[in-house]
Amino acid sequence: MRTAVADNYPTRDRNECTMTVRQDPVTWFDPKRGDARSGPLTASQIADYDARGYHSADAIIPPRDVFDLVDEMTRLADTDTLRGDNRIVRENSDGAVRSVFDVHRLSDVVDEIIRRPEVVGIARQILGSDVYVHQSRLNFKPGFTGGPFYWHSDFETWHAEDGMPAPRAASISIALTENYGHNGGLMIMPGSHRAFVSCAGETPEDYYKESLVSYVPPTGSPDQPTLTRMANEYGIDMMTGPAGSATVFDSNCIHGSNGNITPFARSNLFIVFNSVENTLTDPFSAPAPRPDYLGSRDFTPLRYRAP
Repeated sequence: MRTAVADNYPTRDRNECTMTVRQDPVTWFDPKRGDARSGPLTASQIADYDARGYHSADAIIPPRDVFDLVDEMTRLADTDTLRGDNRIVRENSDGAVRSVFDVHRLSDVVDEIIRRPEVVGIARQILGSDVYVHQSRLNFKPGFTGGPFYWHSDFETWHAEDGMPAPRAASISIALTENYGHNGGLMIMPGSHRAFVSCAGETPEDYYKESLVSYVPPTGSPDQPTLTRMANEYGIDMMTGPAGSATVFDSNCIHGSNGNITPFARSNLFIVFNSVENTLTDPFSAPAPRPDYLGSRDFTPLRYRAP
């Protein structure tokens, strides 16, 4: 029996995609919580995030930490380190590592970095509360062979398959290599976070096993007419930047990335922070919850690292 929580964002219960206006705030500020209101972003940056759905930072971590993260990325992607582990997702085409999930639990280096005020502090500031890690992963796009990630809203998936009630979550993508406009960088439709797209179709059992490796997932993504309409309305911004830069974006942004046919690898550390006031219930549109490494049910607030 599903948990008695109202479904304000019904999806995967219809024959065609539909769009509705987002019902929840983008930025959350409670005047009784001065600690949660303060953070790395200025008032104008918060206002810009509220309007566009994302914020870009040129250097969120220094070069020495980038080197450490690249070393961890190499270690975790090694076939002997996590051989046969479900947290490793591989490309259908050649078996190359596409993503490694749960990296904040697999790596002390990652865990230390995401607890810094300049990282988790942004999420706490935007979401107006303590936060926990809903999901973490390394995304790989090696030169010539890196596959695309099709257009989608993360929240639509997390709502349907994980049971996240509202889009009170934010993702931080930290570049571990140079992110160019031509090596499969992140694309966001600015302003699209204010429209919720209810996707057509139903969620099959264990659908994540297919959706994580599909270049065009059969459900959970807006259809082409909807994407065309949204692109015409919102436009498309390309997130570029050097290693160590970052993009913070709202969970309901429509985003995606092209494949990488250049010689230049593109890799990123991706952390999802969810508000402790938005913890998961039963899935809203799936037979059962996804594994914990995809949608964590450990809601322990993430604390700052000791100085």
